[in-house]
Order: sequence, then C-alpha cells, then structure tokens
Amino acid sequence: MTIIDGKTTARQAREEAKKRTEALRAKGIVPCLAVILAGEDPASVSYVTAKEKALAEADMASRDIRLSADISEAELLSLIAALNEDAAVHGILAQLPLPKHVREDRVIDAISPQKDVDGFHPVSVGNMVLGRDGFLPCTPNGVVRLLQTLNIPLNGAHAVIVGRSNLVGRPLSILLTRKDINATVTLCHTGTKDLAHYTRQADILIAAAGKAGLIAGDMVKEGAVVIDVGVNRVGDPSAKKGYRLRGDVDFEAVSQKAAFITPVPGGVGPMTIAMLLQNVAAAAEKTLDA
Repeated sequence: MTIIDGKTTARQAREEAKKRTEALRAKGIVPCLAVILAGEDPASVSYVTAKEKALAEADMASRDIRLSADISEAELLSLIAALNEDAAVHGILAQLPLPKHVREDRVIDAISPQKDVDGFHPVSVGNMVLGRDGFLPCTPNGVVRLLQTLNIPLNGAHAVIVGRSNLVGRPLSILLTRKDINATVTLCHTGTKDLAHYTRQADILIAAAGKAGLIAGDMVKEGAVVIDVGVNRVGDPSAKKGYRLRGDVDFEAVSQKAAFITPVPGGVGPMTIAMLLQNVAAAAEKTLDA
C-alpha cells in the first residue's frame, strides 16, 4: 500500500507556476489574484491565509480584501465589477461560504469568466463540459493531476465518485470522462441505494461527500486507488485546537486493502492551492494575447 503524498506533487505544480510567473515578470506582467473574504469564519480565514502565502512563494501579487460579514450584496457586486475592470488584477476569488444574506450564485456569476480562476462561473463550467479551453475547478483538477502524476491507469478504469457537489463531485465526473482521460464514472450521492455495492466495484474510489468516516474497510475492493477529498472537523478534547481533521474515508481500515490512498490532511488539500496558482498564471498569460 502506498500513501499518496499530495504535498510533493503540489510542490512540483507550485514550482511550475513560479517559473511561469518569472517568465511573465520578464515581460512586465505580475500575476495578481484578488482574494475577497467577507466575515471572519475561522476555516475561511485559514484557507485565505494559506492561499496568500502560496501566492507570495510563487512571486505572485495578491489583493487581500477583507470585508465585514454585514456587507450588502450590492456592495460586494460593485466591488467585483471594479476588479473586473482592473487590468492589474488577473484573477478574482470570493472565498466561500459567503454571509447568508449574500447569494453565492449572484457573486459567482458577477466575476468575469476571464478572471474566474476558481472555475465556478457558468461559462467556465460550460467550457469544461464541452472540452474547450478555460479554467478548471481547482480541487477536481488537482485530483486528476495527482492520479496522472502517479501514472495510475485511467483509460478504461472504473471510477466511483461519492458526492455530487458542484465544487467537486460533478466537475470531477466530467473531467474523468473526457476522451484524453477516458475513465468510466459512476456518480453516487445521498439518494444512492446500497452505496457499498458501487464502491466495491471501483478501480478508483473518490470520496467527496463531506461525512467523516463514511467509507469503511468493507466498502473497498482489494487493490483499489482511494482518493479522500473530505476534510471534516471532528471534536477531540485532547487535540490542541479541540478538534482533528478527518476525511470521508476510514483511513486505518481502508489502507489495509487499498493499493494507493490519500491521507487527510496532506493528500488532496495541497493540490487545490497548487492548481489555483496554475490558473492565476494562465489568466495572466492570456493578457499577452489580448
């Protein structure tokens, strides 16, 4: 059994992004990401801090925009409109979740597709579905990159995805069925009856349901590749922060049967930020042709 080291693969992708940045800087362009954070949700603050650190390490610029949780939807949309027009900003990221009174779809739709480095805009999603050039969502793209780096056979493989969110499950099912990857995909969700019946068939099992320990040892076939996208905070008084991070997979049990498995943390998570840097570099490169 091999524990997949997402940190190493992510480091390689981040170094690639840094080299792309160096080439852009030589042409007078500094890749810049505007990061919008409304409110002080601890998890969101942590994610934003990690993203800004990664941007700095890649020699990219960042616009750290911290807003009050009571900012109006209209004010937020006005801010995004201004960033869309700012030629020095190549990518715009609105950290989710947003305050409850702000409609996420309105905010996502307001970001210019040319600066949608999260890959959430309907135009980006449409390009992904049609196989056209565009920004791919970071976590699904990171999972694909991880599998490809490990030279895991994807052509004709049966991939079972547990979770149908618009952030991970659905886009990942589309990416894996592209002709250049050519996997056969089963997409499972809360309405799936006898989930284990499907997960036991998986050559590649991807858990992205957001439920700690959902995938038990008896739900995985021998020799499967198991990718755990879940990041769940589970209370633990003995831990320094009062909680521990657990994935959607029962790591101890499943690792006894899997050929490859990602840990949580240290598996898929680092790939998400690495793919974000790649998207920011790509957004800046597009300005060369404008």
